[in-house]
Amino acid sequence: MRTPFIATVLALAAGATLAAEPVIGLITKTETNPFFVKMKEGAAAAAKAKGAKLLSGAGKTDGDNAGQVTAMENMIAAGAKTILITPSDSKAILPAIKKARDKGVMVIALDSPTDPVDGTDALFATDNYKAGVLIGQYAKAALGGKPAKIVTLDLFPGHPVGAQRHNGFLKGFGIANAPDAKSNELGTDASVVCMADSFGDRAKGQTAMENCLQKAPDVTVVYTINEPAAAGAYNALKKAGKDKNVIIVSVDGGCQGIKDVGTGVIAATSQQYPLKMASMGVEAGIEYAKSGKKVSGYTDTGVTLIAAKVVPGVDSKDVKTGTELCWGGK
Repeated sequence: MRTPFIATVLALAAGATLAAEPVIGLITKTETNPFFVKMKEGAAAAAKAKGAKLLSGAGKTDGDNAGQVTAMENMIAAGAKTILITPSDSKAILPAIKKARDKGVMVIALDSPTDPVDGTDALFATDNYKAGVLIGQYAKAALGGKPAKIVTLDLFPGHPVGAQRHNGFLKGFGIANAPDAKSNELGTDASVVCMADSFGDRAKGQTAMENCLQKAPDVTVVYTINEPAAAGAYNALKKAGKDKNVIIVSVDGGCQGIKDVGTGVIAATSQQYPLKMASMGVEAGIEYAKSGKKVSGYTDTGVTLIAAKVVPGVDSKDVKTGTELCWGGK
């Protein structure tokens, strides 16, 4: 039979163990995009393996800043000392992040930076400008000297990720006045015959492409912010009987997107790695809980060009490689 003293010691020990469990929050843009689904899975697996508690939340749609702010406030109230976030609105989220950091919470941006980027303690993300450059180079080479009549299906105005991918694409395509990676303004050129916002959504991407076809029926290249938007663009082109002679390039590297590369829906895509971003974030949160040491600065989590057909002068990996590294269900 346990004495009251021993029982008290055991209770205190159990309470200390519970209190020592690091609490980490993950806030994504949405709960439905496969990219963020995989990010959540990666964070949950890393937290479970390393003895941390993961809290998760998301906006209702891409751009839902209020939903992300509410999730952050709830997580801090629940004891989170590290919050990982993919900001939906790179500027509007800054006051909420500052309040969190002022309370000693470490905030790490995943995939998407804040504007300015030092609004968070650190950023773990794809080099989105490089991702754009790679698909721009591929599209230029694949076009083979034919007239460039480009449609861009972007995210929405002012978002750093959307601007970096768009402007990187222009740079890779050889547009002389393409903005650099620091600009959040979308560059343009005489060869860009239509620009439209897709919000990274398949249905909105299809509508945007249909509208662009009204302005530019002779389009030869379509750049898309992500693979769902690319699938929507392809549907619009196919309905119009124009799917055979248009090069579609994109960014993401999800398993469905890689399948679309294999079937010719997308010519090439820049593959990024959300699971790596999430697991690195969780590890940094655990280290902060143990030692009080915060991470800082930008960590590049990698990008690889995946294409079904090799084009001269552009380094790419095949669909088999892309499938081995993809996310979102194989």
